[in-house]
Amino acid sequence: MYAVTVLFKIKEGRQDEFLPLMIENARLSLKDEPGCTRFDVCTDPARPGEVFLYEIYDDAAAFQVHLKTPHFLSFDKQVAAMIADKTVWTYSEVAA
Repeated sequence: MYAVTVLFKIKEGRQDEFLPLMIENARLSLKDEPGCTRFDVCTDPARPGEVFLYEIYDDAAAFQVHLKTPHFLSFDKQVAAMIADKTVWTYSEVAA
């Protein structure tokens, strides 16, 4: 299991434009990528300029495949001007 969290800070006034693109990217990731098993898009009304992602992949290689998919590359290009800041954290499962 390989978890990825992303915190986007969206430029003021761009969240309504950003969210549908983000949701579609998540939908296509789950539909078209066998190694992507979870992709949650989260917001908090108290922080309207933030979007938090929680993604689960089979392994780090599956995440690397995700970063090269046509839908991700298109999404990344479409939203680049909407993002003020982006923080990505990755985690590997600790075997018990």
